[in-house]
Amino acid sequence: MAADAGSGPIVVLGAGYAGLGLVQAIDRLARGRAPLVLVDRHPLHVLRTELYEVGRLAREGGDARSFSVPLADVLDRTSVRFRQGELRSIDLAGRTVALDTGTLDFGSLAICVGNVAAYYGVPGAAEHTHQVYRLSGAQRLAAALREVERRSSALPGEARPRVVVIGGGSTGTELASEIATTDWSRIVGASARPPDVFLLTGALPFLAGLPPAVIARAAETLRRVGVTVVRGYNVTRVEPQRISMADGSSLACDLAVWCAGLEAPPVVGALAVPHGRAGRLAVAPTLEVPAWPGIFAIGDVVELRDPVTGALVPSTAQAARAEARVAAKNILARRADRPLVPFRYRERGLIVALGRGRAAGAVQHVTIWGSPAAVLKRIVEREYAGRVGRGEPPRLV
Repeated sequence: MAADAGSGPIVVLGAGYAGLGLVQAIDRLARGRAPLVLVDRHPLHVLRTELYEVGRLAREGGDARSFSVPLADVLDRTSVRFRQGELRSIDLAGRTVALDTGTLDFGSLAICVGNVAAYYGVPGAAEHTHQVYRLSGAQRLAAALREVERRSSALPGEARPRVVVIGGGSTGTELASEIATTDWSRIVGASARPPDVFLLTGALPFLAGLPPAVIARAAETLRRVGVTVVRGYNVTRVEPQRISMADGSSLACDLAVWCAGLEAPPVVGALAVPHGRAGRLAVAPTLEVPAWPGIFAIGDVVELRDPVTGALVPSTAQAARAEARVAAKNILARRADRPLVPFRYRERGLIVALGRGRAAGAVQHVTIWGSPAAVLKRIVEREYAGRVGRGEPPRLV
């Protein structure tokens, strides 16, 4: 089977941070001589780490241009061929992938399709909440927030709209802060009322996995911007304008957003290979799928432990880009029958946005917060978007 890896094109599924970084790295290493196909259902690379900025999206009327980069621009002057299509299935033994636009043969395959929202069987969660894991979801949420604010501003009295964000990880925390600190009067008019924002963290610790100093700064900032954090109770049911929790209490709301977790897409969960939590692919330290030479997976779709520390590699854009650089070397090494190298993750830093002009994080083990952290986060995001748009190899903090 290893010989097959060198006899057909390299097919990369997904044009997110992992997939795009991978084709860019392969193209550079192979100097344009490797047959390389990038597959995605959209002709855009979405800046997913910025999708929590629904206030900005609402101000721009849902315009996606500042939240994405056309793949035609990114792949210009490379040997990468783009194939648009929705992934239907993967045949590992037959070395083909089925799209809604046809079938592709591959010699080497990289699965970089990311994750989808995990609702854990909670009744009504999928039907009655918004999410920001995709650009289309963020656009719908921005439009819904505009409408909620518009309706509220037209009502007599001083009642404020209530928004409930479910999930106390980085995404939920950034989103709750963004909604609470957005100047809604600038968007819907002077009579707009700031929303009451609740963040339900569930049974998991708030911002689990982040340094204690960052967690403390984030909690204090949330309090100052008016976000009410409810800890310790999982959501058991979601109904229109009502959230029920495990302790028997409920919370009325005008709008609910689900940020409580992710899982591998069904097409990945259906593969007869080792899986980790939430259906993610359990890959070897070389980022190859066990027992399938030439088939790799990187990014949010994988569960990977650092071979030295034993810690799980985080599902972040920074980790995905780092994995892409090693996977590119190993894909080409497999095709040339050379030894593969293990992936070692080195965290450069992580910053959590906490509303307009506020953030907290750790960079090179130094805690930063407030406006300096917010400025650094914005610089990194804009630098990434600019370099991607120019087809240059970007890095993320």
